[in-house]
Amino acid sequence: MKSFIIGKKNGIHILNLEETAKQLSNAADFLSDAARAGKRILFVGCKRQAQDAVREAAQATGQFYVNHRWLGGTLTNLATIRKSVLRLKYLEDIEKQPEFKMMSKKELSALGREREKLLRNLSGIRDLDGPPDVVVIVDSHRERIAVAEASRLNIPIVAMVDSNADPSAVMFPIAANDDSVRSIRIILQNLVDPVLSTLEETGRAPRQRD
Repeated sequence: MKSFIIGKKNGIHILNLEETAKQLSNAADFLSDAARAGKRILFVGCKRQAQDAVREAAQATGQFYVNHRWLGGTLTNLATIRKSVLRLKYLEDIEKQPEFKMMSKKELSALGREREKLLRNLSGIRDLDGPPDVVVIVDSHRERIAVAEASRLNIPIVAMVDSNADPSAVMFPIAANDDSVRSIRIILQNLVDPVLSTLEETGRAPRQRD
């Protein structure tokens, strides 16, 4: 990250915002082209500061997201993830199952906890039936497993990279403070707005997702 840092004050690295603006513009153009081609975008950010912004960015563009916990194999072992999605659907319809009336309150309570856990982890990717075409990540260092899986599948990555990250690990690094809610929202908004403009321009409405 040395080339993106212009100084240090009180132990805090100061990023070159001119470089950040260029990176952000390049990434936004790339995502716009992806939206124009109807490609699937997966937004990832599981740290507390990013959870709401990541979900909102994905929902605004009708895309997918992971904002609670990255499950190992989410991209490289999608078949297992799909099994978990089927399990979630079963639990959501448990009252319609023939065995429902025979279950005790204790069993139903345990199944309810399992359903809530699966919903937190899978709600943003339950309709993702294949690898995404692009992954957008908040904090490439924290989400390094997601970076590794996407890289293994040659999926282009757009990512916020802070002073502790390796920008060479992603195709479109954006040097930014990924610990600040405001910074995260600003970066994501500047990525989302061009995508929405492209969808409006092409007459392709965002897909509705939960």
